[in-house]
Amino acid sequence: MASNRPAPEAPFVPAQREPESFGYGPGPDDEGPWEEWNPTEESVAPVRGRHRVAKQRGGFARSSTVLGVGVIAAVGAGGIASANTGKPPVSLSMPDMPNVSVPHLSSVEHFFGDDSADAPKARTATALTDLGQTTEGGKSTDAGEALRNRIMAQAEQQQGQADSRATAAMVAAAQRQSDDAAARAEKEAAAKAAAAKEKAQADAEKAAEAARLAELARQYTLPVVSYTITGTFGQPGAMWSSGYHTGLDFAAPTGTLIKAVHGGTITQAGWAGAYGYRTVLTLDDGTELWFCHQSSINVSVGQKVTTGEVIGRVGATGNVTGPHLHLEVHPNGQATAVDPAPWLRDKGLNP
Repeated sequence: MASNRPAPEAPFVPAQREPESFGYGPGPDDEGPWEEWNPTEESVAPVRGRHRVAKQRGGFARSSTVLGVGVIAAVGAGGIASANTGKPPVSLSMPDMPNVSVPHLSSVEHFFGDDSADAPKARTATALTDLGQTTEGGKSTDAGEALRNRIMAQAEQQQGQADSRATAAMVAAAQRQSDDAAARAEKEAAAKAAAAKEKAQADAEKAAEAARLAELARQYTLPVVSYTITGTFGQPGAMWSSGYHTGLDFAAPTGTLIKAVHGGTITQAGWAGAYGYRTVLTLDDGTELWFCHQSSINVSVGQKVTTGEVIGRVGATGNVTGPHLHLEVHPNGQATAVDPAPWLRDKGLNP
């Protein structure tokens, strides 16, 4: 059986550039054919921040827009970029980006024909330039920056609350101090006012008493003008029958005038044993005044006398050691005598 010869193989002719590649006209004469470029660690800049694709050397694309579109199309199609250069396609190695897909491929579909086998299928995902960002009100905001802003806002709010509490505490403490100071001042003022009132009352009472004594002094008088006190009430001694002195002694020369201390009635006048010559003057309130050891008596029983009227003279009659007037005070005519000194002072007189 005869067989046909195999047809001769056509010589290899490199593919020619498509006249309408990527929607642009024929490229400049100085472009192509393209050389294969295998990126290395030294020739590719390290990826920082957001994911970027390093620009290839050579003349794959002069426009950054075309390069971006080509990269997006290559990633969307499986990570393999190809061009009609007549050479095997070059694999592009992309950093690992799990669960990241490229959106909006529909925006580059006009670069490819609808019937092109190389046209990538558009899919919905997050854009590479939007990774690590959030969108609020149409404005893109970095997620870390937003978190930082929220933390700073919370910190400022907490600091403001702490400042407010501290300020409130300071105000409360100042108010308490002010209230305490006001209370102390009010208490001190009240104490001063009470003391001033007591002092004024005491002064008023003292003035009233002085006025009363001055009035009484015009009604009462001392029995002797010139004298020396030689014996006081209660002084002990064997020379007195009661064992103590029962009156007040005004020592004065014999014959010194004795005056009525206050107005009253003469109830006794004569000899009285150890008292010598004695005159008893009874006041209107019943008090008896005894004038003893007189050298002479100038009044008689039943006679009315006034303050300062002469009733006798100083002598040394009775149980005495020298001339003097022995004065005794018997309230309500009682037998027991009282101290004449305070009684006289109560009447405005100072013996």
